Amino acid sequence: MNKNWQNLNKLIEYPKEGILSKELMKTDKNNVTLFCMSAGTEISEHTATKSGYVQVIEGDGVFDLFGERIDMNEGVLIFLKKDVVHSVRAETNLTFLLSLC
Repeated sequence: MNKNWQNLNKLIEYPKEGILSKELMKTDKNNVTLFCMSAGTEISEHTATKSGYVQVIEGDGVFDLFGERIDMNEGVLIFLKKDVVHSVRAETNLTFLLSLC
């Protein structure tokens, strides 16, 4: 993999069930991970160790951010603060980029 750039569309692949994550970059300050979730998969409530954002690449889902329901679809950008409770549910196959900094 080229470390200076990525074509995200070529990295998307969905498991038959569950979640496939691909770490694209990790430094002391930043983590960038591509998540591919099969339809019906959930990530239960948890918190992030850093602030960051979620950018939806394709698919549909629901992001619960501290009790606020956010519809996930292509182009949606969600900002996260450190230690805020959130969860994700994929309604269809769903891909998003998680960037923590």
